[in-house]
Amino acid sequence: MPRGEKSAYTSKQKRQARHIEEGYEERGTPKKEAKRRAWATVNKETGGGKKSGSGRGKKVSKAPSRKGGKKGGQAAARRPKAAKSASARKAAATRKRRAGSGSRKRSR
Repeated sequence: MPRGEKSAYTSKQKRQARHIEEGYEERGTPKKEAKRRAWATVNKETGGGKKSGSGRGKKVSKAPSRKGGKKGGQAAARRPKAAKSASARKAAATRKRRAGSGSRKRSR
């Protein structure tokens, strides 16, 4: 099986990877990196591609997803108040500017 071949994965695993990838992209991660991280997470959680047969299953662990969410929360909590305020002001200005031009682009 060539590297990157996804035929051994179930449709559920493929859906999970797609969903995780979209989450990374929404947060500004480049497409290629988002895809790499998504499949790494699916592999870590489910033990890689699934093969048919009784007794060949493996428990699913959501720990990698929890770890990622926890890390993100800690990083935000460590930022100084001034940095968070500056970021919020910049975001508000961007929203205001885009609302005025009428070229709002929404992903959902």
